[in-house]
Amino acid sequence: MIEVTPSVSIEESEIQFDFIRSTGPGGQNVNKVATAVQLRWDVRATTALPPDVKERLARLAGSRITGEGILIIEARRYRTQEQNRFDAVQRLVALVRKALEAPKPRRKTRPSVTASAARVGAKRQRGELKRIRRYNPEEWE
Repeated sequence: MIEVTPSVSIEESEIQFDFIRSTGPGGQNVNKVATAVQLRWDVRATTALPPDVKERLARLAGSRITGEGILIIEARRYRTQEQNRFDAVQRLVALVRKALEAPKPRRKTRPSVTASAARVGAKRQRGELKRIRRYNPEEWE
């Protein structure tokens, strides 16, 4: 059981870990040992999250989530499987925590009368400047 918050936790049976060969430093060991971790979690099928949080998580995950709703997190920062696995889980928890935060509702606002008058005045001034610069053949004769 992975605890995201006191009220939300993810079953470890829902998460699948695949170990793949990592790039980067490690000498000859890098070609022999699968130390990188690929964490897979089916967001659509999980019962741990409410539907609105699932939608926010899908938006936050971006390209890390597939068309089928499977979230894939790759961790290859460290040289050992254990550290990379822990890193992948921590990144998953951080992503879910961020998705759990409901966005602040936007309150409709209107520009003040003064601001509207200033905008219209600036437009009128600009139009007047353009009218003065306009070429009129009658003035040149």
